Order: sequence, then structure tokens, then C-alpha cells
Amino acid sequence: MLLGILVLILLILIAWAIISYNRLVTLKNRAKEAFADIDVQLKRRYDLIPNLVETVKGYAAHERGVLEKVTEARTRAMGAKESGDLKQMAEAENYLTQTLKTLFAV
Repeated sequence: MLLGILVLILLILIAWAIISYNRLVTLKNRAKEAFADIDVQLKRRYDLIPNLVETVKGYAAHERGVLEKVTEARTRAMGAKESGDLKQMAEAENYLTQTLKTLFAV
């Protein structure tokens, strides 16, 4: 009887360990997918900026400084993304967002 209870407890612990492991793997994969989705959106954003700059050039030739800042911010953000440093990426993205706001104000 005691042996049966110990085997049952052991089976429950093994089942719990397997379920926990599978859950952790699922969460890890979701996190990777989320970061991949962010990378896709950032790449899309970076790819659209040259089109935006070209569009604005036609309307605001006098805003050369703004366009140069946007181009520099894009380069900085792409470089930060390549480095993989999350803090540097966040700072570069914030700088890019602020620079784009000045562009949209033009």
C-alpha cells in the first residue's frame, strides 16, 4: 500500500515536471516570436523612412537640417539594432521618434 502511494506521488511529480517544462518552452518560443515581430516592424519602419524623406524633400527643401537628422537617427537606430543592446536600442528608437516628430511638423 505504501509503495503504491509513493509510486503515485512520484508519477504526479514527473507529470508536473513535464507539464512545467512544456509550459516554459512555450513561453520561451512566444518571447522569441514577440521579439521577431518587433524586429520586423522596426525593419519596416527603417525601410519606409527613405521614402518619407524623399517625399518631404520636394515640399521642404529649406528643411535640410531636419532631413539630415532623420537620416542620422535612422542610421543610429539601425546600428543599435545590430548591436543587440536593448538599452541602446531603446535610446536610439526614442531619438528616432523625436526626430520624426520634427519631420512631421514640417
